Amino acid sequence: MNETHENRLKRIWMRSKYRGIREMDLILQQFCKDHLEDMDDAALTLYDALLYENDQDLYQWVTGQVETPEKFRALVRDISLTFNRT
Repeated sequence: MNETHENRLKRIWMRSKYRGIREMDLILQQFCKDHLEDMDDAALTLYDALLYENDQDLYQWVTGQVETPEKFRALVRDISLTFNRT
């Protein structure tokens, strides 16, 4: 994909903001407000991949109801910290 860094951030922000369930909208919006601008390319790529996961799965991972897959574990932990702070 050939997109500018600015466009990538905008696309990721919109995908975070408008999810399938309201709970994930709120959680991911706050996470993006706190972290998106400071993420490097590798972190953005991983977060972008996470956004393709099902909202129900994401919610269960963030809330600790179900174990998170290894590749997303650290990222979901960071998102969970944002969630638990709000």
